[in-house]
Amino acid sequence: MERLNNLLQELGISKVRLAKYLGVSRQMVYNYLELENINKWPKEKKILLLKLLDIEDGEEETLANIKVTTDYLLAVENRLTEGVKEATENDYLDLKGLKKEEHALISDITFLIKEKLVESDNHEENFYALQYVYHMLQSMDNVPEIKYLLAYLSKATGFTAPNIFRFDEDKQFVFEGIIHSAFTLYNSGGASKNRVIESRNRFVQEIESRNEEKLSRTQQLNTVKIQALRELGYNDINPENAAEVFEKIAEIQSRKV
Repeated sequence: MERLNNLLQELGISKVRLAKYLGVSRQMVYNYLELENINKWPKEKKILLLKLLDIEDGEEETLANIKVTTDYLLAVENRLTEGVKEATENDYLDLKGLKKEEHALISDITFLIKEKLVESDNHEENFYALQYVYHMLQSMDNVPEIKYLLAYLSKATGFTAPNIFRFDEDKQFVFEGIIHSAFTLYNSGGASKNRVIESRNRFVQEIESRNEEKLSRTQQLNTVKIQALRELGYNDINPENAAEVFEKIAEIQSRKV
């Protein structure tokens, strides 16, 4: 499975897009990728993956022999795009295993989303607002403050009592106090553009710095991987040489300490 994971990464296929293509949840994709090999996958999902990669079987040797050329990458991308489009057009929500109140919640959310998107006057704004909501949902497990912010907004708009805490009470308490102060300053008109421009610039700089750091780490890892392959005389990483290559990568990184 290691070669399949590496191949998906080389092709730039995210777990979210693969989940949409296979018609399963993102968590299910993670579960599939933890199995011993592709032959352990459900038959219909295995067939979809083989079709996507344009191979006849999912043996490690077959996966190892795939060369990610520009033509191959574009062909896979086209098949993935068409597959996701087809899956989306035929999509329906599988609510098996959910409680009655969870069914109702999904139904209410779906209804409101559709209602927001069919409003002609604010369609574009609503689309981007919902896209940001989607981004928040994707990030919620890694950024707990998102849940605190949602709780604050629920309380501020009267849907939830102010002293109810569903998450870490101490952190949520502090966060709500800080956010309330910020909203109060904003609504009072005391936070003019000129007064917050320095803070806004720091915000932009921090984001750009994180993005540059992430890009730098990725480039550095790719450089080290290429160097390791070159020193060992290999063209790529496969199940047979993976342990040796990773050991060489660790050795190269230790040289620079």
